[in-house]
Amino acid sequence: MTMLQNSADAYPDRAKRNWGGISGLTGALCCLIVAIFAFYSPIEQSRKPMEPRFTILTLGVDNLERSYNFYHHGLGFQSQGIIGKEFEHGEVAFFDLRHGTKLALWARENLAWDSKVKKGQPSATEFSIGYNTRGRAEVDEIMALAQKAGARITKPAEETFYGGYAGYFQDPDGHLWEIAYNPKLIPAD
Repeated sequence: MTMLQNSADAYPDRAKRNWGGISGLTGALCCLIVAIFAFYSPIEQSRKPMEPRFTILTLGVDNLERSYNFYHHGLGFQSQGIIGKEFEHGEVAFFDLRHGTKLALWARENLAWDSKVKKGQPSATEFSIGYNTRGRAEVDEIMALAQKAGARITKPAEETFYGGYAGYFQDPDGHLWEIAYNPKLIPAD
């Protein structure tokens, strides 16, 4: 006979209890194990999940001045200019977007230094920045504005498979922008 069987014989009333569908001492042991893991778990049970948002989109750039001119003078994004020049690795340009979000431009080598990630080769297909418009004509206007500012049009605006209208361009550092009209995703004013 095992110890568990001896215990069940010694305490027959406890052995008949039902612990969450598991009867007897087996159920009690399962509950004890769960309690121990819950107590010693490194994850706080009361911690809130991360909110589904971001506040700053930082683009690593090769030439901060050139990129600042593209976004500020070319596309018309409002900014207080390049700041942080007094700090080593500190030069950055911020642009105010809607809903408290900001676009930041920071030299690739400074971003690599700060994040402790080796500076790699840029790739335009890692992500794209989406800009939804309120109509088809606005797509064409923004694509023309970007091209005039020095963007490289990678895909002229055309009809999409989802019933919209969209095109792509790359900024001077190769970051990919999609300018799209999607009748199901019209931005609020």
